[in-house]
Amino acid sequence: MSTQQFAERGFRAAVVRQKGGPFRIESVNITQPHHNEVLVRVVATGMCHTDMVARDQIYPVPHPIVLGHEGAGIVEAVGENVTKVKKGDHVVLTFHSCGACRPCQEGHPAYCENFNDYNFSGARPDDGSHALCGHDQAPLNDRFFGQSSFGAYAIANVRNVVKVRKDAPLELLGPLGCGIQTGAGTVLNALNVGPGASFAAFGAGAVGLSAVMAAAAVGATTIFAIDVVSSRLELARQLGATHVVNSADDDPVEVIRAVTGKGVDFAMDSTGITSVIRNAALALRPTGAAAIVGASKPGAVLDLDVNDLMQNVKSVRGVVEGDSIPDVFIPKLIDLYLAGRFPFDKLVKFYAFDQINEAAADSEKGVTLKPIIRIGEI
Repeated sequence: MSTQQFAERGFRAAVVRQKGGPFRIESVNITQPHHNEVLVRVVATGMCHTDMVARDQIYPVPHPIVLGHEGAGIVEAVGENVTKVKKGDHVVLTFHSCGACRPCQEGHPAYCENFNDYNFSGARPDDGSHALCGHDQAPLNDRFFGQSSFGAYAIANVRNVVKVRKDAPLELLGPLGCGIQTGAGTVLNALNVGPGASFAAFGAGAVGLSAVMAAAAVGATTIFAIDVVSSRLELARQLGATHVVNSADDDPVEVIRAVTGKGVDFAMDSTGITSVIRNAALALRPTGAAAIVGASKPGAVLDLDVNDLMQNVKSVRGVVEGDSIPDVFIPKLIDLYLAGRFPFDKLVKFYAFDQINEAAADSEKGVTLKPIIRIGEI
């Protein structure tokens, strides 16, 4: 099927038309890729908490919109200036960035000064155009994380397409583009956890457990997982946690100090709950560092003990997308997975495309850590 034929045909995508959803499977159309874009036939897309945050307009993305930002698929066509990938390549789709601002130029594309425009505006940032339209030809907001991959096809920019090895299970790889990358990258890139270190993951969802796996993979020897769901804590032990704390029953700061004496070298919060973030800071040893990676409600205020930070020389910082360079980091995670050292497949449950609302509900209830929506064939 040529690109022109495809552009004239409809395909299925999940459209959110009102605050709070639901995801509606509709027939949509797509433009041909622009000169710097890539048309991808989507095989499967992970579902992330941010999809629900956008569905519910906690992040004020425009509706109607096609969400989805952990896509994996096969290149169908490329724009005239694209040499990075070619038709038939297997790819993972990740966050978009401008490539021109200071953070991008300094090797931190996840901290792009134009991140919101490139990932949440609902349109191409350069000209305000859309890649998708409904069956009635009315434009649909798209470009969510530069991809909008809850559909059989997606158009991404060359900057947020990552070529991956073809012997890896493509339908499994989408979550590496955001959630898994965030947890693992925070440990390996932002905090630089190393052999013999102590680390605490506050929150044992997909992001937190990815951090636990990464800490174990690099040889951290004391690894805490803190959550209120017993099944998640049991899985954390299987994935490398040496200690687990159910914070509904025990004070995690007291437990961490009892085990370590002074606290952990590193901590990460993936809950976005300010009281939990405060515990992550309190659980640090002197000179320790904590990372905040979870999305809080707009306007949330964090209350920290300033003297604890100053006198104990602690640092608390935000981290986006694991401070990753996706073209480098995602292939590394795949290599670790295929070597048996990063078993993120244990977090996953697959759903058919028509079950997308069930997947969202299961994710929000904590029934499923990382849903992946099967959309197309490999």
